[in-house]
Amino acid sequence: MHVHVVGNACVDTTFRLRRFPSAGETLNAVACADGLGGKGANQAVAAARTGAAVTLWTALGKDVAGTWIRGCLDRELSSFQAIAFDLPSDRSTIVTQAGGENFIVSAVACSEAFDPIAQTALARRIAFGDILVCQGNLRGDATNSCLRAARERGAQTVLNASPVDAAAPPDFGLATLLVVNQSEAKALTGQGDMATAAGALAAKGAGTVVVTLGAEGCLVLGTDQGGSLRLPAPRVEALDTSGAGDVFCGCLAGGFARGMSVTSALKFALAAAAIAVTRPGTLISCPSASEMAALVGQTEFS
Repeated sequence: MHVHVVGNACVDTTFRLRRFPSAGETLNAVACADGLGGKGANQAVAAARTGAAVTLWTALGKDVAGTWIRGCLDRELSSFQAIAFDLPSDRSTIVTQAGGENFIVSAVACSEAFDPIAQTALARRIAFGDILVCQGNLRGDATNSCLRAARERGAQTVLNASPVDAAAPPDFGLATLLVVNQSEAKALTGQGDMATAAGALAAKGAGTVVVTLGAEGCLVLGTDQGGSLRLPAPRVEALDTSGAGDVFCGCLAGGFARGMSVTSALKFALAAAAIAVTRPGTLISCPSASEMAALVGQTEFS
């Protein structure tokens, strides 16, 4: 069983502040750092560190940043396919404040130009029983093409609809499992109650719906036990929540590839994300392979 992650890889620039600025205000950061990021790269690395076989499919610019990203991916992943465009490589600016809350602004020219089915061998490489993971950085039609190709080949599909485009969302009916956070669930359904929002997303065709609830864990509708379920997150002191959602999604896919049930994989992913939020940064906060192995050993494969 192979995990194919389709998504962006970018340069993340993270600023840590004591508090967010008001409109028009300038603040000096407590710290600033560049690192490998992008939801695709983050989720692929997290999945690979679980011990799963993973390939990242992504697009980079023919620029200095693209060369740097390739070097980082070489160190992090044993398998990735990156096509090159005459465009600026994707970039994200992440601003965090004390307590771990964050906001993120991204430039995604390469992701918007990327059509994995038309431009790569992805469709030929997906096999029956594989897992395809997509996010929201590609155009909706490109994402749908990837999901459709995977479903036609008998693969499971995991869609993390983030960033969310409520005006033109992907086809949720193509998602075996849909993952959104609370703000995304509300934007997509107009519902403030997360159980109601999950039901509305399931009504749009998603097989299993997972709504992440931050420190409160997650809500899942359509589990292998049937019905809805709330799973708690381990209690930790959060330093930086950026990247935690990507750790969660990557570990969820990795857990499936390791043979875990939906509920077991969710518990495993929550435990990994809880480690990530105690550390600064996005990808750098992801648990190491040895930490993942310890978490796998503590997980019941029910």
